Amino acid sequence: MRYVSFPSKSAVRLGALLFVALAAPLHAQEAAKGDPAQGTGPLPPNVAPDPTPICTDRPTKATTTCTVPAGAVQIETDLINWTRETQDGVRTDTLLYTNPTLKYGIGKHTDIQINIAPYETVRSRMPDGSVTTDRGIGDLYVRAKQKLTVDKSKTQVSLVGFVKAPTAGSVLGNGAWEGGAIVPVNVPLPFKFTLTTSPELDIAGDQAVSGGHHAELANLINLSHPVGKNATVYAELWTKESFEPRNNSQQYSADVAASYQLTKTLQLDAAAYIGLNRETPGLQLYTGISTRF
Repeated sequence: MRYVSFPSKSAVRLGALLFVALAAPLHAQEAAKGDPAQGTGPLPPNVAPDPTPICTDRPTKATTTCTVPAGAVQIETDLINWTRETQDGVRTDTLLYTNPTLKYGIGKHTDIQINIAPYETVRSRMPDGSVTTDRGIGDLYVRAKQKLTVDKSKTQVSLVGFVKAPTAGSVLGNGAWEGGAIVPVNVPLPFKFTLTTSPELDIAGDQAVSGGHHAELANLINLSHPVGKNATVYAELWTKESFEPRNNSQQYSADVAASYQLTKTLQLDAAAYIGLNRETPGLQLYTGISTRF
């Protein structure tokens, strides 16, 4: 008869201790793969998650649905921004010397944003050849963005509300308090394309009547596609209609842009907006940088 011997209690304790010692690192390594921001479970207290790639509202006119992570600070700014517009024989060149937007994440899907051009120049050349130049600070914009869809949703939707304070006065700006709402929508398409649309309703100051306001509607169709691992190219068509009494107008532009991520939290970009009718600035060119802390 063959007898089977069982280990002693001491051997059992020793084997249990060895199993715990070997399994603990494997368990910690497996947990480190989790990403609480994506709903895949918490990370251990001593393991920091990899930063998610920076997501910005530049370099096109489109507004994205993404928000800044809770507790993070993000800066998106032009390095140089030039616009040329010709109306009734008057050629106007506007130059922004940086145009920073400061964002702060106040929740998992919520951020607040402040934007102001600290210095700009507006140079106007009249039909008779005379030139006037105005300089100063731009208008102040305060925005709040709330993502409305869950992270796992393929189509993403957000809501943005904003208010403009007329810090530029009536020379560089129109001197009016304004506001509005935007509903950005991002839709993934085949072959790695992404479709973005941003219907917008604004309450804008009248040009013809001091203190008056009117509605404006804007929208766009934006297509983006990655190029390699770090670059993205964009093409969009944009339109805006003003319902100001006695001064109704429509604007149209075709825009192209590109961005490149140097790191997960540092992005460079450039864009060109081309006006398609007389009411739209003929050309706008800018390049900028974005980073997150």
